[in-house]
Amino acid sequence: MTEHGFPEVYPPFSWDTVPVYQMFADARLFTEQEVSVIAETTDFICVEKQHGIGELGAADLGAKHAIHQFKAAKPQMTCLVYLNSAYAYPFVSPSKVFDYRTEIHRPENATYKSFLLTDPETGELAYRESDHVHYFDVLNPELRAWWVETVGAFVREAGADGLFVDQIHGFSWLRPERADEVAEAHALMMRMAKKEIGEDKVLLLNNAAHIPKLFEIGDAFMFEHYNAELISKEKIVEDWALMRTIAQAGKSTVWRIGVEHDDLYLHAPPEAKAGTTKHATLEAISRKRIGYYLAAFLIGAQEQSYFQYGWGWELRTGPLCDHPELNRPLGNPAGDYVRTDPAGWTFRRDFHHASVEVDLEKREGCIDWKR
Repeated sequence: MTEHGFPEVYPPFSWDTVPVYQMFADARLFTEQEVSVIAETTDFICVEKQHGIGELGAADLGAKHAIHQFKAAKPQMTCLVYLNSAYAYPFVSPSKVFDYRTEIHRPENATYKSFLLTDPETGELAYRESDHVHYFDVLNPELRAWWVETVGAFVREAGADGLFVDQIHGFSWLRPERADEVAEAHALMMRMAKKEIGEDKVLLLNNAAHIPKLFEIGDAFMFEHYNAELISKEKIVEDWALMRTIAQAGKSTVWRIGVEHDDLYLHAPPEAKAGTTKHATLEAISRKRIGYYLAAFLIGAQEQSYFQYGWGWELRTGPLCDHPELNRPLGNPAGDYVRTDPAGWTFRRDFHHASVEVDLEKREGCIDWKR
């Protein structure tokens, strides 16, 4: 255990500046300059699902290369790898058998085909139309065993400090009559995964902290906020309460905000969202809105809470964007937040080097940096 009561598996935590988590990928390999810039902002990263696939042909090879780069630049860096537990992305070497164009249709891959959900109307493999990615059937025990074995090998061979698991739902809405079975199977698969990677590794689960069986298993939990409803004033206050519960249980939180769901972007003119202009628009919005979102994070942040900010999951969607606020001296919190009016939506909290106020009704935030 650390001096603050958290397991050694977690990255070193400090209130010196805003605690930041970064998660990103690129089809190419990172340059040493990019690694250096990111390493200056954080001690906690995850290499996303398609990294290096353009140059090395598989994301497990890309993640291994990236982790070697980051560990060389900053040995204390905690580096996770990504694996989806619902979508059968054909990005890591073992999952190439699920490629809808070729491999999954080969007779020798019939066993792997049985790992996937079928469309009850057509009898054919179900898939997402945007990219033809297939769906895992977590009720199949052979799929669970394969997935867990893949997880263990991926973490070990990449030299990772743990695993980020995405989409922990099992497509229960496709078979509502078996929703309870799906939830049980998914919890079993996560429990198996934790055992496989070991107690000395981080298991970070996305949008799972509200599910008791998954809360018990995970070491850390992300609040992804993947649509505008999840950043409403009511939901943010709910987040703060759950963040406290997570910390009291000796677990960690990542509070992720993507400004692609901010009103400034949602209501931007079509030309501002087209082509390469889109990223310039989102970068400008991220700079304009960081005062609000950072204040909202700091009001509810606990020991082992991390802030992730950007507008996507690629290298170009925020990790290299300079936000000076994230490097300002912060200091320990002086206590919990205060709701200035029991019937209102304004909250305050003091840190050693900053006073924070946020109005969730007006969606405005202010940080008075004392240094």
